[in-house]
Amino acid sequence: MILAGDIGATKTLLGWFAVSDGKLVKAAQERFPSKDYPGLEPMVAEFRRAHPETPEAACFGVAGPVIEDRVKAPNLPWTVERKFLTRALGTERLWLLNDLECSAYGILALDEKDFCVLNRGVVRAGSPFAIIAAGTGLGEAVMCGYGGAYHVLASEGGHADFAPRTPVEIELLRHLARKFGHVSYERVLSGPGLVNVYECLEASGRFEEPPWLKTRLAAEDPAAVISRAALAREAEICVAALDIFVSVYGAEAGNLALRAKALGGIYVGGGIAPKILAKLEDGSFMAAFTDKGRYREFAASIPVKVVLNEESALLGAASYAARRLRS
Repeated sequence: MILAGDIGATKTLLGWFAVSDGKLVKAAQERFPSKDYPGLEPMVAEFRRAHPETPEAACFGVAGPVIEDRVKAPNLPWTVERKFLTRALGTERLWLLNDLECSAYGILALDEKDFCVLNRGVVRAGSPFAIIAAGTGLGEAVMCGYGGAYHVLASEGGHADFAPRTPVEIELLRHLARKFGHVSYERVLSGPGLVNVYECLEASGRFEEPPWLKTRLAAEDPAAVISRAALAREAEICVAALDIFVSVYGAEAGNLALRAKALGGIYVGGGIAPKILAKLEDGSFMAAFTDKGRYREFAASIPVKVVLNEESALLGAASYAARRLRS
């Protein structure tokens, strides 16, 4: 049995997987609100009480940089360390990966029904591909083929400097610089980032905030309120905020494609993309993705797909552990 986990700032998925005829078979799975727990170990203990199994191996994808088998999560008050998990689980066959590493491995385990195609492009088998995922934070990773298998290069590219391209985005940069000092892409491309964009537009004085919207923003998850109101075209300020968000998302996905020379494709993961799929499909994402000057044709040739399966990182963690057991 393999214990796999996808640890995010908002939610954590834990699952037991068996390997049968070379394929993963899910035996149990549960979802936990991450911030309700003081760390990963108590959550794993609760999961094992409900589903008692002895792991032959375990793999956890954590939203944060893995350095010397330790992760200090940037958007969650946790530190996850391999030595404590191996002690708790009784196995040395345990791996900690960045969550986007797991998402990249998970892509290899998905079917065509798990994707929505934004750009068909030209399929080039064996070429590097990359994944970008906005959720509570922003993650990026690259996958390259070597020795007959794919290997993931972890990244903290979501914390790279935000590069505005339009007068409105320059205004957004100035607004965020006053608030945060350093402005990363994550300050724009995340759930809190969408709220940052909205607040910048509200502070500009160019839009009116309807009273009903102000009430809902105070009572509910503001990022969800903004995106729903934008998709329903209920408030001009929300429509404008989501327009900026998706344009910046497309531009940074295009940047990642250039940096990785991702001729195998760009995959858009994370929790936000499936919820705003109609907006991603309206052409604004791809317009920004391909707006690369002399490299417009190059960018336009790259396949772009949205990952619809929210369990892709969990599957990737289980796949990685199974792969290591075979090696």
